Amino acid sequence: MSDRVPGLFTLVLHTHLPWLAHHGRWPVGEEWLYQSWSAAYLPLMRVLRTLADENRRHLLTLGMTPVVTAQLDDPYCLRSMHHWLANWRLRALEATTLGNPLREFGIREIAEADRALDEFDSLWQHGASPLLRSLVDGETIELLGGPLSHPFQPLLNPRLREFALREGLADARQRLAHTPTGIWAPECAYAPGMEIDYAAAGVGHFMVDGPSLHGDTALGRPVGESSVIAFGRDLQVSYRVWSPKSGYPGHAAYRDFHTYDHVTGLKPARVTGRNVPSDAKAPYDPARADRAVDAHVEDFVDVVRNRLVTESQRIGRPAHVIAAFDTELFGHWWYEGPTWLERVLRALPAAGIRVGTLSDAVADGFVGSPAELPPSSWGSGKDWSVWSGEKVADMVQLNTEVVDTALSTVDKAFEQTFSVGAPVARDFVADQILRETLLTVSSDWPFMVSKDSAADYARYRAHLHAHATREIAGALAAGRREQAERLAAGWNRADGLFGALDARRLPRP
Repeated sequence: MSDRVPGLFTLVLHTHLPWLAHHGRWPVGEEWLYQSWSAAYLPLMRVLRTLADENRRHLLTLGMTPVVTAQLDDPYCLRSMHHWLANWRLRALEATTLGNPLREFGIREIAEADRALDEFDSLWQHGASPLLRSLVDGETIELLGGPLSHPFQPLLNPRLREFALREGLADARQRLAHTPTGIWAPECAYAPGMEIDYAAAGVGHFMVDGPSLHGDTALGRPVGESSVIAFGRDLQVSYRVWSPKSGYPGHAAYRDFHTYDHVTGLKPARVTGRNVPSDAKAPYDPARADRAVDAHVEDFVDVVRNRLVTESQRIGRPAHVIAAFDTELFGHWWYEGPTWLERVLRALPAAGIRVGTLSDAVADGFVGSPAELPPSSWGSGKDWSVWSGEKVADMVQLNTEVVDTALSTVDKAFEQTFSVGAPVARDFVADQILRETLLTVSSDWPFMVSKDSAADYARYRAHLHAHATREIAGALAAGRREQAERLAAGWNRADGLFGALDARRLPRP
């Protein structure tokens, strides 16, 4: 082993997709879920289980949003995923009939599809939660939770914000028998005072982007007068892997994400060059890509080592370096990502670098003096503009109106019962109103509009859930209880996630 490097390195992965089941298939909708599941979630679980079998522990901190775990446990999604994997194998088989180089590519894809099908049949039949729980139980990973439906919290009504967070933590407890003590705040978004809500909910630490701590991310920082610790993403290290403009996945040897074979839907080309058109891309060469992975593992280890040494020297004590990414980068966006991840998690400790989780950082005192955080996020400009800017002003207004409607309707539904102090029965209609409201305020929809990424689909989804909320609430407010129940049941067939969501736990006004 190399000489010991000072400090601690933490890899944080944030796993999130919006609720996609029953809301379209192609080009946006369930296909997005199944692509991410097959290319990122299956390989990630394979990597973590392999390393766990080697008795490696405290490997990384894994954020799982409730809306993702809901889909990875959902019976409909599990059946549909199995069909998707089988279809992938059929597409790969078709590729073998089309002549070289597609034939050779198809043979490799068949082998990958077969492995995925075997793993899915043997390990995933009860969803992701049993697999995740085994990794948490074995201390292979630390789990981060989050609020239901991934809302942009600073813009959310405080009552719904508290409800979404507490229900999100309860959802993790129900699925995994662990209540996360840390969260990945959706979009790393922060508004002054949110730490008070976190403390009240039992959250002890959360993630922000590096600029929120003015770039000084060498230690976690208690926020304000609270004991809640903000950990900042080290952009110098994180951007080495993936940044808005560069990073390892753009290397010429790696599989090109954007170039499809239009007969099979497979991706048989390598990046080749930054400005090379799709029809001129070279065929994918696994051996060439494998050599690039090794080079990028070596480079990353060097970057982390140097950063830990220089940051430790700068602050006069062992430093903490955090690299944080979307989980979907590893496999979905960057095909070779899971291989890189497995190798780098072996290479870092072999190079004398201590790898641990955010909880390890808290326990071992990688915490500095208190800090006041500005309103911030990890979006463009590191402010709130992606979710509050002029391009999405109508969506901000929509969210405000829908939340007001939902809260007032639910309050009235329980008003009489609460006022007389009688036992309160669970109200399926009120539950569905809040469920649709939370889907309306998902941070994904304004993000997709601001980034002009499937913007029409995003607006459609936001307005669809807003319509559902208003339709059910309108019937209930008009005294048409039976109609409200029929509407709630109808919408629940598409949006039946978070089955334990209970409107009775909404904070009182």
